[in-house]
Amino acid sequence: MATLRALLPRVRAPLRAWPGCPALRSLASSAHFEHIVVAKKGKSSNVGLIQLNRPKALNALCKGLILELNQALQAFEEDPAVGAIVLTGGEKAFAAGADIKEMQNQTFQDCYSGGFLSHWDHLSRVRKPVIAAVNGYALGGGCELAMMCDIIYAGEKAQFGQPEILLGTIPGTGGTQRLTRAVGKSLTMEMVLTGDRISAQEAKQAGLVSKIFPVETLVEEAIQCAEKIASYSKIVTAMAKESVNAGRPEGRHDRVRGEEEGQLQRPVGTGCLCLHTPTHRRRM
Repeated sequence: MATLRALLPRVRAPLRAWPGCPALRSLASSAHFEHIVVAKKGKSSNVGLIQLNRPKALNALCKGLILELNQALQAFEEDPAVGAIVLTGGEKAFAAGADIKEMQNQTFQDCYSGGFLSHWDHLSRVRKPVIAAVNGYALGGGCELAMMCDIIYAGEKAQFGQPEILLGTIPGTGGTQRLTRAVGKSLTMEMVLTGDRISAQEAKQAGLVSKIFPVETLVEEAIQCAEKIASYSKIVTAMAKESVNAGRPEGRHDRVRGEEEGQLQRPVGTGCLCLHTPTHRRRM
C-alpha cells in the first residue's frame, strides 16, 4: 500500500455516516462483516445499502471485502422485502482499486489455477437494480465495480479512472468493455492508454454518470431513487433490467476473460501482479 498512500490523501478518521445519510444498521444481528457495513433503508425498509468500509486503505478491494460484498448482495437478492440496492464507499473514496499488499506476491500460475478475479463480477449478475453512489476516488477495480451497477450517481468531487497502464497491465474485470459502452471508444482509449482520470462533471457529460450531487447528500439521493424503484413490481424491474442488458454486444464474456488473462501477465521487471492504483512504473 506504500504507493497508494504516497499518492492519495490519507484517511485518518474511521468511516462514518455523513450528513444526509442516516446511521447504518446491520443487516441482521448475526451478520458480522469486517470490511463492509450493511443496512436496510427507506420508509418501508425496501432498499438494501452496502457501504465499503476499509477507510485506511481507501476501500481497496481485497479478497475478504469482495467475498463479504457478494454475501451481502446474495442476502439482499433473496430478501423479498428489498427491491433495490445502493452500493457506496466513503467521502474520500468509493474504492481506489485492488489491494496491492494482497496481490503483489502472486504469480501468474497461482492466479490462473486459483481462478483469480472469478468472484469479482457477482455484482453484475444481481437481478435487482443496483445504484452506485460514488464519492471520491473510483479507480481501477473501483471504477469497474461502479460500472457493474445499473445506475451511477456521483458526488461533486468524484474521480473516475483506469490507471492500470501506468503499471504495465490492463483493466481486469470488464473495465475496457463496460467503459467503452458507457463513454465510447475515443474517451475509453484515452483513459485506458494514458491512465488519466476524469471528474464527475466529465463523467456525466460522457454518459458514465447519471446525476451529480453534493458530497453530503449523495447517498440519501441514491437511497431515494432506489426507494422509488423498489416501490414498483420486482418482477417487472428485473425484466426491465434484463431487457436493457440484453442489448450488450455478443461475446462480451469472452472478451472480459481475455482481459483478465492479459492482466495476469506480470510486467517484465516488476514485482507486482496487477495494481489498480495510480502510480508510476518507476515505483514498482
